[in-house]
Amino acid sequence: GKMANPLKIRSGEITGVPGHQSWINRAGARAQLYAAGFKELDFGKPIVTVAAPYLSYHMCNQKFRELADEIASALASKDIMAYVSHQPVISDGQTMGTAGMSYSLVSRDLIADCIELMHEGYRADAMITVAGCDKTLPGVLMPIARGNSIGITLYGGTGHSGEHKGKILTPGSPYEAVGSVASGTMDIEELHKIECNACPTSGSCSGMFTANTMSTCIEALGMALPGTSTRPAVDRDSNKVSAAKRKDCVDSVEALLNLMAKGIRARDIMTLKAFENAITVMMALGGSTNGVLHLLALANEAEVPLTIDHFNKVADRVPLIGNLTPSGEYNVVHLDAVGGLPPVLRLLLDAGLFHGDCLTVTGKTWAENLAGVAPPALSQRVVFPLSAPIAKPGNHVIILSGNICPGGAVIKMSGKHLEPFFGPAKCYDSEQLALAGIQAGAIKKGDVLVIRYQGPRGAPGMPEMLSPGAALVGAGLGAHVPLVTDGRFSGASHGIMIGHIVPEAQNGGPLALIKENDIVEIDLNRRVLNLQISDEELAARQAAWVAPAAKHPIRTVLGRYASHVGDASHGAVLS
Repeated sequence: GKMANPLKIRSGEITGVPGHQSWINRAGARAQLYAAGFKELDFGKPIVTVAAPYLSYHMCNQKFRELADEIASALASKDIMAYVSHQPVISDGQTMGTAGMSYSLVSRDLIADCIELMHEGYRADAMITVAGCDKTLPGVLMPIARGNSIGITLYGGTGHSGEHKGKILTPGSPYEAVGSVASGTMDIEELHKIECNACPTSGSCSGMFTANTMSTCIEALGMALPGTSTRPAVDRDSNKVSAAKRKDCVDSVEALLNLMAKGIRARDIMTLKAFENAITVMMALGGSTNGVLHLLALANEAEVPLTIDHFNKVADRVPLIGNLTPSGEYNVVHLDAVGGLPPVLRLLLDAGLFHGDCLTVTGKTWAENLAGVAPPALSQRVVFPLSAPIAKPGNHVIILSGNICPGGAVIKMSGKHLEPFFGPAKCYDSEQLALAGIQAGAIKKGDVLVIRYQGPRGAPGMPEMLSPGAALVGAGLGAHVPLVTDGRFSGASHGIMIGHIVPEAQNGGPLALIKENDIVEIDLNRRVLNLQISDEELAARQAAWVAPAAKHPIRTVLGRYASHVGDASHGAVLS
């Protein structure tokens, strides 16, 4: 008889193993597999989970049936059975500012659970997962780390860059245009042109927003093939999956086979040093604050002792060099055109800011992967040299403490300078009320806009405050009014944005106790966010505070989520 396939690690539990008693015992399962299309020789082949979150009308993930099929046919050509399944995906861009946005972060953990279910339920031997929209990037990697599986992720790709009147647009542009219309600096016709040109093709958000932040972080982490994190999803003119992205599918299958042959598992790659590499890239390229939340969640799955304190340690070493939207001039396709992430990693490695000894899904270390790669050319303006960065270390994403956020908060500065600031609080308990307040002119220069009960439990689902943030920018208040919230921010946000406040308002955190016109202090030199009232007054307010009722019954997905979710400083993971 034929030798057993050494890559068929455990799927024999389903199919049976020829020559063993299990072969006889598994006849019932094989009968159903024959019906589903297995041939006799297929039972001896490994089974690989192929997981690709999908929605027909979603620019980030709508091509994922094609990508999954491409991966499946590449696996079939290597005598491997692909178990293809599709998971849910919630578009932040479509749901922003609506009740639907409460389902976005929730989808991250649900995607992970769905993939775990399919992979463990069918005793598959390894997995390839495809990521697109923000939450799907951590969502499809969490299950690989959770079971310490053999696996690899592939990014479906970024969207092409929008353009209008010779200016680069991003998916954030229409949100800011809405603010400009509200403040009378733009007409409806111009808004329409921006909305029609902001997103010219399929693919994830074009800027260094959350999707591209996580794709580059995951490439740096070593869990996706070098060069894949910045590649466009489609050809610009045809909007069809590009040949380069199809090749990424085939290459990822080759890499997976190598990982299976060598027995390299997720946690061999996802070490603390690998997470430091990921944070380094997030700081260097001007990534989204959501990177903090998702890297903490990924580390939790890999049982790596990453804490919120690691972020400032890395921030203090790494300058901002990515001239990328929302704060810079270029989109991620422009980064791809100058070589993508590997030249940036070469630059960081040569400067001693990147661990070259970390293993990756190529089966080699980063130092080996980067051996033939040159740093970015000095002639381009997408990536600045470390000697002349956009901003010095410690001026991008920073973790704050203070009596408003004893458990931590996150600010994104993107190189902007903020003098120590004192201002009166204007408090809103919902995003909709805050947006109405801004549009009615209730917020003035020097105010502090507080939007609370937006945390993982309170909202629930920690929605992103893009609409009020963009409205501030559109109204010319972006540089003058800090937005303070226990919610999140879109990667498209810019301005003075302080989010992820822990403890959240729903848990009786100090954020819930701020009264209208209380003075709020923000001092980035000391990295503090404080309320200018006495500890006694704070304690008295705490004693009088009553928790709002849960918004959703426990039988609903949001109700269950709210009852199990932890705080943002630990990645908003479920317990």
